[in-house]
Amino acid sequence: MGFDMTKLLTSYQAFYGIIPVTLPVTFDTRDNYRTESIIFQVAPFETSYHAILGRPALAKFIAIHNHTYLLLKMPAPNGVLSICGDVQTSHSCETENINTVEALERSNNQAMVAQAAKALIMDQLQKPSGNSVPSPSCTQIARRR
Repeated sequence: MGFDMTKLLTSYQAFYGIIPVTLPVTFDTRDNYRTESIIFQVAPFETSYHAILGRPALAKFIAIHNHTYLLLKMPAPNGVLSICGDVQTSHSCETENINTVEALERSNNQAMVAQAAKALIMDQLQKPSGNSVPSPSCTQIARRR
């Protein structure tokens, strides 16, 4: 690919909680189908994708993909199997996932604020007294006029 490998930086970050799971994946029509066992790496974080088929999975299915036409083709017992995507369905799923993530973030933020408010000591909630100069009240300001 012509990439300068010296520009890669070593990462000391580790992924924890990733579990490999082998699942049967079937692409099909009623009379023409194909099933292969695919290893998925399951990770505990939110994403808008339910599953990502990488090169090993596509190679196992001997599949050819065309992102422009949202088309996946592969050999099957009764001829070529064509799987077509739908832009409107993809967009609505992505929008729904974004809205869900935003709602979860708002909920988490509200919970954090509530927890922080409960943790405040009553002294912090009271008006400080002592060395501070009191500000004039509205009635004092009105009398001066």
